Amino acid sequence: MPKSKELKLDLPSVDELFTTQEERDEAMCEVIKNLPLSEISDFPNHPFKVKEDEKMMELIESVSEHGVLAPALVRPKDNGYEMISGHRRKYASNLVGKTEIPCIIRDLNDDEATILLVDSNLQREEILPSERAFAYKMKIEALNHQGKRNDLTSTPMVSKLRTNERVGQEHGDSREQVRRYIRLAELIPPLLDMVDEKKVAFQTGVTISYLKKDEQEQLFDSMQYEDCTPSGAQAKKMKEFSEQGKLNENVILSILQEEKPNQVEKIKIPKERISKFFPKGTPEKKIEETIVKALELYQKRERQKQSAR
Repeated sequence: MPKSKELKLDLPSVDELFTTQEERDEAMCEVIKNLPLSEISDFPNHPFKVKEDEKMMELIESVSEHGVLAPALVRPKDNGYEMISGHRRKYASNLVGKTEIPCIIRDLNDDEATILLVDSNLQREEILPSERAFAYKMKIEALNHQGKRNDLTSTPMVSKLRTNERVGQEHGDSREQVRRYIRLAELIPPLLDMVDEKKVAFQTGVTISYLKKDEQEQLFDSMQYEDCTPSGAQAKKMKEFSEQGKLNENVILSILQEEKPNQVEKIKIPKERISKFFPKGTPEKKIEETIVKALELYQKRERQKQSAR
């Protein structure tokens, strides 16, 4: 007997049966809603700092006068929403007393959310080394979860396009520079802060990042005690001692006390001897300028006394 032919029916879905085309089109579009600030949580381990700097003051003034002009981007999370892009706008809105913020609501998985978070924030003009370090690390890990290679900082010779090379191309850095930034994420917080503040050079920070955490802590304590920072050559020497298992506090002090090229000799005054003359938190530069002016005034009075004799 001839085989019976299968009859294929193009049946409508349940959605098509019980919703209009207009409703289905609306469901496919992203929704912009005013959401309560209290329902929006920050993204976990958000790498970009929300600071009350000059840019923030400008944003606060703008939000106060015009409201939030560009909607934030959030995703549904638990019983509320999670911020993807718009942490600074949320912060400014809260400061000026607003209770809601316009948001684009997008359904994203963790990796998609991380990549969007990094890409949207790296478009800013001023990015701290620490922000770029953790942003690159987060993005590469997210891309790796989508099937990319797992290595972040080593550099074996391979011909295929690597994840850090792809990220570098997208954000204007070389593969090696991306690797260097990610190394900074291995620094202990106080040393990383010094890189952000340009007290420690970027490449010196990268070299120091290879020290063990306890060695970094010893280095930071020694830097505070000696009131100095290591040069690139000194950092390289410490790294070599660390690799040999010979780096300790005495070796660190010995290296830091080596005279650097073009080193300017400093006079050290114990802080407790002059702290009563300055308000707490006075910058070192301000203290130095005040002391110099006081000495100039003292010298002028001494000369007047001698000429009056």
